[in-house]
Amino acid sequence: MTHFGTTADGRDVTAVTIGAGDLQVTVLTYGAIVQDIRLAGVAHSLTLGSDRLADYEDKMGYFGSIVGPIANRISNARVRLDGMMYELQRNEGGRTHLHSGDEGVHRQVWQVTAQCDDSVTLRLTMPDGMAGLPGNRTLTVTYAVTAPATLTMTLDGVTDTTTCMNFASHIYWNLDGTPTWDGHSLRIAADCFLPLDAYNCPTGEVVDVADTPMDFRNPSQPHPGAPALDHNFCLSDAPAPLRDVLWLTGASGLALTVATTEPGVQIHDACGLARPGQEVYEGLVIEPQRWPDAPNNPHFPSITVTPDAPYHQQTTWRLDKKR
Repeated sequence: MTHFGTTADGRDVTAVTIGAGDLQVTVLTYGAIVQDIRLAGVAHSLTLGSDRLADYEDKMGYFGSIVGPIANRISNARVRLDGMMYELQRNEGGRTHLHSGDEGVHRQVWQVTAQCDDSVTLRLTMPDGMAGLPGNRTLTVTYAVTAPATLTMTLDGVTDTTTCMNFASHIYWNLDGTPTWDGHSLRIAADCFLPLDAYNCPTGEVVDVADTPMDFRNPSQPHPGAPALDHNFCLSDAPAPLRDVLWLTGASGLALTVATTEPGVQIHDACGLARPGQEVYEGLVIEPQRWPDAPNNPHFPSITVTPDAPYHQQTTWRLDKKR
């Protein structure tokens, strides 16, 4: 472990590097951020990160972090649980609730509870009312690297009362180290997607991808803005056993396979945020998660958790040099 920096309000942040086989990954205690991913024989990092903590406290808060306890958007910034209405921060245009606002887990300093050469476990406690939600909650994430080149994230959440949990990894991927992700090929094992309204929230429809620009069932090459991507792709109607769901291949031939237990995966093209001095569309965000805005769409997979039915997610990223 090494000291990475000190937040503006005086909290110390640590960087932990783990590795096995050909893969080395650096994780920050701030936001449980995956800050750097290095594959042997590849000269660049495969994720978009920064060496400056101040960047993460500013516009890079979502870069590589875990987002939650409610990832993505809540359209009316409120949820009803056990007959009670909970008002959430309207941190996007004064209307929607995005990635749990200023008290989201991406803004917290997690504690390292276990570490070895190839894995690290971090824990975060969230008191009742934090991020606008009920429950004294404890979150645990383990990042583990296995040879030859697989990163696994296991995320668990427990609560002492009914609450909402929908976490997502928010890693920005660029397998080629190029100014934008243009040239990458994408395949997603999803027959349906969620169309969006004017505020980037799901309309409530579940639409077949056939004959739409969102059909990635076979490998295809999207381009920045064509189509615009900030959509959930529907993998299943409920969490499922770990299975391969997405394949991303760079122009270099470097390939990423994503497996997850989650019923959805959000794809964001990074059209609006950029690292200091870099272009928009620099990396593609792949977010395994429950379907967004589920509290306002009861036909979506539920994000309600209870003391007897806690939260669990496992996601893996497997890298392979095909050329």
